[in-house]
Amino acid sequence: MQSLKPLEAGVMFWAGRDALADVCSLGVRCGQLGLPGGMELSSSAAAQWKESLDAAGFTVVTVFAAYDGESYADIPTVQATVGFIPPATRADREARTLAVSDFAARLGVKSIACHIGFVPEDSSHPNYAAVRDLVRRICDHAAGHGQTFALETGQERAEVLLRFLADCARPNLGINFDPANLILYGTGEPIPALRVLAPHVLSVHAKDGDWPPPETPGALGSERALGHGAVGIDRFVRTLAELGFRGPLNVEREGAAPGEWLQDVGAAVRLLTELAA
Repeated sequence: MQSLKPLEAGVMFWAGRDALADVCSLGVRCGQLGLPGGMELSSSAAAQWKESLDAAGFTVVTVFAAYDGESYADIPTVQATVGFIPPATRADREARTLAVSDFAARLGVKSIACHIGFVPEDSSHPNYAAVRDLVRRICDHAAGHGQTFALETGQERAEVLLRFLADCARPNLGINFDPANLILYGTGEPIPALRVLAPHVLSVHAKDGDWPPPETPGALGSERALGHGAVGIDRFVRTLAELGFRGPLNVEREGAAPGEWLQDVGAAVRLLTELAA
């Protein structure tokens, strides 16, 4: 695996949607690979991906799992469909996540991640214990591959996530810190949350967005191109450096208009490269 520079700009991209060649055309050497629900995770599929990544000289630092049936239309829909909180899909999604861990291992990737859904603030809620135990099992499986398991931030307050991490009590469990998600879900200012969660941050997204409209209960905020939202990406990068984070800054851009994804990601890569210089 190639040696990466501290705070090197990377890209989060999705198999089957975003072309590896397009990502590499931006001059990036690393990033995170998202696997949509339903994508084949066979050993032959992993071998094809590994060959393509090796040929491109691209280092995947995290493999992200997504699941069939998830929707991010608004906060109530996220609560009902995303991650491990919905009981009806919990067992299938656990099995899928274990398969993602195996797939990532075939690629030589040492970290997996996902959204687990809204962790209940009340630790006595039945969903809390069920999801905690599920996360423990995933961590134990991932540990067999020498992998970490990162939970994406944003769908609960930093203090709730911090307590959940402690309750899971697994040394390979951590966080993929997405500053925009805290804004989009209205769960907290990203810089103070980063300071709370810093010891557990395994990876980060570089993403931007605006707060939910107060006149529309249950609405999510709006994602923006990097540098055009409420995150304050310059403060975010400075704070990461101050706290000792040295991993890649992985651009994530989910809200781009059709045909503008590559343009927005390219502008974000250039911005991050300047900020990290």
